[in-house]
Amino acid sequence: MASENNTRIYHERQKLQFCLLHALNNLFQQKDAFTRPRLNEIAAKLVLEEPNKETWTPLSVLFKPHHNALTGNYDINVLIAALEDEGKNVVWHDRRKGANSIDLDGAEDALMGILLNVPVKRFAGLWKSRHWVTLRKIDGVWYDLDSDLDAPQAFEDSGRVREFLDYIIGHGGEVLLVLNNKQ
Repeated sequence: MASENNTRIYHERQKLQFCLLHALNNLFQQKDAFTRPRLNEIAAKLVLEEPNKETWTPLSVLFKPHHNALTGNYDINVLIAALEDEGKNVVWHDRRKGANSIDLDGAEDALMGILLNVPVKRFAGLWKSRHWVTLRKIDGVWYDLDSDLDAPQAFEDSGRVREFLDYIIGHGGEVLLVLNNKQ
């Protein structure tokens, strides 16, 4: 990946398991575009709309159907609902097609960005989970805005983005395209 240019890039760093919150704010390039209370509200609304409501247990205070109240680990349903509330479409990329089928060089007003859900191992491989990562094209340059990174990382070109995406797909990651709705 190339070094950053002089473009001002918003980049939130990882705290607890709030990677979905950080990924959304990095995607929108704005502090507090989304907040914990707002994502919690979305998660609670999803529970109310769910046809098969979970039975309450004492652990339900912490482990809710769409997020962990203690660590903040939100699921894909919260992500999609949050983006749809902002007028975005989320398209799950068909991993069988590889990254070459993604139009990375099209108009920036069509593809807002890419969200990745990647498997991670922490604590010498004892803890396995998943992590949300944002890729976004800003002023013609694609950036890796992973909240685990110290700073955004610029890609040299769209070919490098495709190589990165193919690597992610090949290692169990999921690719979600975030599209701007055309009014």
